[in-house]
Amino acid sequence: MKKLLLLVGMLAMPSFAAVSANVAFTTDYVWRGMTQSDGPAIQGGFDYEADGGFYAGIWGSNVNFNYDPGAGSELDYYAGYGFSMGDVGVDIGYIAFDYPENAAGLDFEEIYLGLSFGDLGLFFASGQDGAPDYTEFSYGIGPVSLSYGTYDDVSDNITLSYGFACGSYECGLTMYDMTDEGYGTGDEDGIFFSIAASL
Repeated sequence: MKKLLLLVGMLAMPSFAAVSANVAFTTDYVWRGMTQSDGPAIQGGFDYEADGGFYAGIWGSNVNFNYDPGAGSELDYYAGYGFSMGDVGVDIGYIAFDYPENAAGLDFEEIYLGLSFGDLGLFFASGQDGAPDYTEFSYGIGPVSLSYGTYDDVSDNITLSYGFACGSYECGLTMYDMTDEGYGTGDEDGIFFSIAASL
């Protein structure tokens, strides 16, 4: 029902809302330092953004969790509001992570708050109904960004990314290192490449 209400809300938005789409390929779908696809992934989504700061969207990717072969895809539904308080950017929102046909109860939801000041960023996600909380600090210098995140008793991660143009596409190289603090799969590290286009 929440998904239906969100989609109806998107369709009922006034004409000044901007609509966009995105598609991407990545050699590995890594989220918070943890691989979600254990290999290449195709991803894409649709976004609606109003002049007043409200936004909503849907995003999807293939996933591969060895402990739950039924979870072959991920769909995220989100909505939020972005605004500025002086020099500080504020983003407040809700996101639902849905894994159709999964057998391990993987679905969960978060309420999040993002703050930005110049090149500095702070992100906090409050996991709902017992899901873990996540906190991330980030810093960007031109095309290079560095972040450190801690995911309650699940894991810690450090990520270093470099973004660059590939003709009319957006490309990136990302190095990541995850320390398992209870996730159960062991430490992870690696490098992946991504290429994306906005439509």
